[in-house]
Amino acid sequence: MDQLKQEIKEVIISSLQLEDITPENIVDDAPLFNEGLGLDSIDALELGVALKKKFGVKFSTDNEESKKVFSSVNTLAEFITAERAKAN
Repeated sequence: MDQLKQEIKEVIISSLQLEDITPENIVDDAPLFNEGLGLDSIDALELGVALKKKFGVKFSTDNEESKKVFSSVNTLAEFITAERAKAN
């Protein structure tokens, strides 16, 4: 799971062009939006597309479900792991 979290952090940085941030700067359970990394809804869309390309997962269009999934690196990793398990 640590490798997956590292990959997620790299996707966050590259897809959102966060030049001043390294994967080590992103805490696994820290919020990605608002007080955390400070991402916004447009960042969420871009990140969703990048994660879909990288990991082949589809995200729910349900706003509440998406908020939970995109709340931290941990929740993204859990979602991707679960989706991969369903696919196998």
